[in-house]
Amino acid sequence: MIVSAIAQGFLWAILGLGIFLTFRILNFPDLTTEGSFPLGGAVCVTAITQGVSPFIATLLGVLAGMLAGLVTGLLYTKGKIPIILSGILVMSGLNSVMLFIMKSPNLSLLNQDKVFDVINFLHLPPNYDKIVISLIILVIVIGGILLFLNTHLGQAYIATGDNEEMAKSFGIETDKMKILGLTISNGIIGLAGAMIAQSEGYADVNKGIGVIVIGLASIILGELLFGELTLAERLIAIVVGSVLYQLLILLVITLKLDTTYLKLYSSVILAVCLMVPQIRIKLLPNRKEVKK
Repeated sequence: MIVSAIAQGFLWAILGLGIFLTFRILNFPDLTTEGSFPLGGAVCVTAITQGVSPFIATLLGVLAGMLAGLVTGLLYTKGKIPIILSGILVMSGLNSVMLFIMKSPNLSLLNQDKVFDVINFLHLPPNYDKIVISLIILVIVIGGILLFLNTHLGQAYIATGDNEEMAKSFGIETDKMKILGLTISNGIIGLAGAMIAQSEGYADVNKGIGVIVIGLASIILGELLFGELTLAERLIAIVVGSVLYQLLILLVITLKLDTTYLKLYSSVILAVCLMVPQIRIKLLPNRKEVKK
């Protein structure tokens, strides 16, 4: 069970990395997550059942997520709709899009190939294939994020999140940066949805409910564990936080608590994590807090 929890932690860490690009860099929560995540899974699973290679199907899931982020970005920047409402509008609309794609509320991958099957020749124990593949994907995603953020375009993106007015004074087109960030972020989230759908063997239109809590928990737990970090270290901390979160969920299951209320437990865990900095200030006023 521990190996399974670690494997799930690595897969869900992809979601946390996607959310990080908007929540921590642009400083706003993007509710498109709860639509682009199941959309990535729906597109991927549908493509696989139609005979498409799992790798191409996964890429299609990424592209679907990117399109969802692009629509949110356009509504936010060009339509002047508040970001939270923009995300809600896209999230709601995607429910119908997924029903149109899958032709049903859920779709199974029973007896279908998955990306994890590519290493079947290694004859690994159960769940180790998921760990290996997810680690490879995490290295690629983290490397890609670091590469992007260290370019001139990436620095302009960071500047937009740090101080939008100052960024504008330097000639940065902040609206384009927001659209770019939302597109990339939801592409990564779509990738997470595609991978987790393949891991669990099915796609479901309701799979996105509450997933933003899981992603935020990964980010917050990583920050609480390690404090002030470099950018690369923060991305790795998200992976560690995601694994820890899954282990906490495993603890809940081990304690034989009613798993019907698993999302409630998740929300409580995140709420406690968010309150920890304030608790530290009350108890240890001289201690340096995690930099936001």
